[in-house]
Amino acid sequence: MRDSRETSFARAFVAGYPIKHSRSPVIHGHWLQAYGLPGTYEKIAVAPEDFGDFMLRLKDADSPYRGGNITIPHKEAASRLVDRIDPVAEELGAANTLWREDGLLHATNTDGIGFVANLDAQHPGWDKVDRAVVLGAGGASRAILQALRDRGISEIHVVNRTIERAQELADRFGAPLHAHGMDALNSLLDGAGLFVNTTSLGMDGTAAPLLPFDRMKNDALVTDIVYVPLKTPFLQQAEQIGLPTVDGLGMLLHQAVPGFERWFGQKPEVTAELRQLVLEDIEAHA
Repeated sequence: MRDSRETSFARAFVAGYPIKHSRSPVIHGHWLQAYGLPGTYEKIAVAPEDFGDFMLRLKDADSPYRGGNITIPHKEAASRLVDRIDPVAEELGAANTLWREDGLLHATNTDGIGFVANLDAQHPGWDKVDRAVVLGAGGASRAILQALRDRGISEIHVVNRTIERAQELADRFGAPLHAHGMDALNSLLDGAGLFVNTTSLGMDGTAAPLLPFDRMKNDALVTDIVYVPLKTPFLQQAEQIGLPTVDGLGMLLHQAVPGFERWFGQKPEVTAELRQLVLEDIEAHA
């Protein structure tokens, strides 16, 4: 839904370190052009030692920016330095989307929104499962575990090489979560309806272990947040035995929607054209 903000020129950004390989400018630039909106979206490299000063300038009334995205390694710091943080980002302890409103700098985290929106679009009904298995307990898994819990998945098993990290997330997100070491992964797949890889296994052609996906439900979904390569080893394994899969690129696209709407006053649509543009950008920088 459009509002009066779109009639004036708006500037937004993505800040991180390093930042040159961010695909966010491709996404937001496409939407600005597609909807004919006056504005810009730019990359800003901010070293960790400079991030506090960057946030102070962003809070200033004279800041040229309406808001922006925060990426690695600043998400946790951003959640501490804003004026107002919503419950989603507060529970995660990490923010990736900032906007100015009523003279204050607000923050949320849209990673979980992007994850479930991608599954909703690509495989409707994915959430009608009793048990989900999530591999990895790093920063990327937090928002996904939160989103699965909030969607009502009753049994969520987080598996990690270091069980203490998995237990930390189980403690953070509560009763539906159960922590395990890697030795439990195969047995946990028995009868599971959803498998999510949140680790870097399989990224950029690296190896990934063979998993017994044939022990999952016949209609179980396998998804991966890695999108380079688009068809990861885990997705290939699942496809070979006839299980449905969803790749990770859609999460990147869908998590960008709420921020764009905040800054530019238009809720954008994730289209096949946008997906192709980002794929071409990935290939150009491979």
